[in-house]
Parts: sequence; C-alpha cells; structure tokens
Amino acid sequence: MFVSDLRHFLDLPDDAPGPARKMAEQLGNVVRAATAAEAGTAWVSALPCRRRPGRRPCPGRIIVFRPDLPARIEWRCTCCGDEGVISGWEGTYCDVRAPRPRRHDGAVAEVVVSDEVAAALRDLRLLDAECERLVFRARAADDGVVLTTDDEELDELIGFVAAEANHEPNRRRQQRLDRAFAVLSDALQAMGS
Repeated sequence: MFVSDLRHFLDLPDDAPGPARKMAEQLGNVVRAATAAEAGTAWVSALPCRRRPGRRPCPGRIIVFRPDLPARIEWRCTCCGDEGVISGWEGTYCDVRAPRPRRHDGAVAEVVVSDEVAAALRDLRLLDAECERLVFRARAADDGVVLTTDDEELDELIGFVAAEANHEPNRRRQQRLDRAFAVLSDALQAMGS
C-alpha cells in the first residue's frame, strides 16, 4: 500500500526525477477524480493504472473512494491490486469539490468517448472548475469512458478543447485535441436531436 501526503508532491523542484513527477501527476489525478464526484461511494474512474507488471501496461482502472468526512482518499487498481491512501489533499489545486451541488437545467446524458479522448481531456491545461469536475468524474465502461453531462456543460467543455487546440504549437497534441473536439461536437449534436 502506498501511503502519501499530497503536500509532499506539490511544487516539485525543476530538477526532480521523472518518476517523482509522474507519481505526483498520478496522485493529483486520483485526488481530482475522487473530489469530482460525490463522497461516500467507491467508483471506477477513467484513470488508467500506472503500473507495468511484466513490463507491460496494466489494463486496470483506478477505483477511488472518498469518505463523507474529508480525511483521506483511498484508491486501488481493478487488476493488479496496486493501492494507496492520500492525505493532505484538502484545499490544494487538485481538490475540485463543488462548493454546492450543481443543478442540471437540461437533460442529462451519458456521452461515451474513447480512452484516447478521455486522456486528451485530462491533459487540458485551461479548464474552469465545472469542466474539470466533468472530466475527472468520468467513469470507466466496457466500451470506453462515460461522461455524464448536460448540453450546456458539454458545450462549455467543447469551447475549452477548441481554444486549446487553436493555440497548440505541438502538431501531435493538436491532432489529439481536434479528434476530441470532433467526438464531443458529434455527441452534443446527438443530444440536441
């Protein structure tokens, strides 16, 4: 079991080793996922496991659990059994809890996207708090990753994807964002039908 205090992974120095940076990113994403959804129930997030048993990527997803009292976040892999607890996350930039529950004005729909699109969405640098919660409360499903959203929230997310794609100098990343934009736009159009 990996027991960690998130505060130890915040603001790593520029010369920090790559594995420490990857661990900090993974722990931050686990905290985002656990705080993006309601507390009190364990659920399978869209986050992939970071382990590589036998030098092959683990196919598992990360199950997150945050109790009602914000004390610690528990996580574990659905396949390899990697697990841990995170404390010291309250009030950090990874804590994306909503100040109050959001009311959906439109019809709520489940949008299924590929793992690649979900990874591109998690990689977005400029998201408001609502869209960040939408991206990190995505759940794993047999046929991909499920985003539960309404048309207004999805439209806002599409705007962030488009803005970042339009200003991205890296051609490969821009193509990933363009594919995400196309998938989300099709889903929004299908919701309007």
